[in-house]
Amino acid sequence: MKKVLITGANKSIGFETAKVLLKNGYYVYLGSRSVERGNIAVEKLKSEGLTNVEFIEIDVNDSVSVNEARLEMGKKTDVLDVLINNAGINGGMPQGALTTNIEQLQNVFNTNLYGVVRTTQAFIDLLRKSTHPRIVNVSSSGCSLALHSDPTWKYYDHKSAVYAPSKAAMNMYTIALAYELKDANFKVNAVCPGFVATDFNGHRGTGTVKEASVRISKYAMIDDNGPTGKFFAEEYNPETGACPW
Repeated sequence: MKKVLITGANKSIGFETAKVLLKNGYYVYLGSRSVERGNIAVEKLKSEGLTNVEFIEIDVNDSVSVNEARLEMGKKTDVLDVLINNAGINGGMPQGALTTNIEQLQNVFNTNLYGVVRTTQAFIDLLRKSTHPRIVNVSSSGCSLALHSDPTWKYYDHKSAVYAPSKAAMNMYTIALAYELKDANFKVNAVCPGFVATDFNGHRGTGTVKEASVRISKYAMIDDNGPTGKFFAEEYNPETGACPW
């Protein structure tokens, strides 16, 4: 049975992704920084008959928490097949280029970029023991430099000087990570779940968490002929999923 760790999985897209992977025969380690919310999420899944799941306390903002989560995971398994770096924050509004303060940037980067780096580096040894390791970094088409430079793009006027740069930086990390692991059968990709109605955006999104979970799970389950080092946003390109960087 393949094993997957999903950060920020106690609700919303992470929770629905856990549900999809459980239904596809994966054993899920449901990561959450809140013990209470994490355990509630696990019990909810089990009440639906999805029993191959357990809670892992992990706060991606905190290196001590991440390392403790790795030690705890080591007591449960010798191998991890999939890591989904889902935990993220938007940083609040407004996010003007001239008005955003450094503390706001640091806070968002600490989660959206450094959190991904911390978690990936902490769990890479377990992932290396998998025969088909996969890493999915949850991104956003809203961080595409190409799209934000195109006045004809429908979201051209929706600029953010905090969230978008943090995810753009994470995308660059994804490219570098995929390159370093290219000879080790890893598949490492950045995936946009779409403009989903969640707490993250005040439920202004047009997509559903179920649609988002299917998109993310697809790249967690890709075979050895699948892509690596790519950026996908099926909302942008329904045919190929490819999104410009």
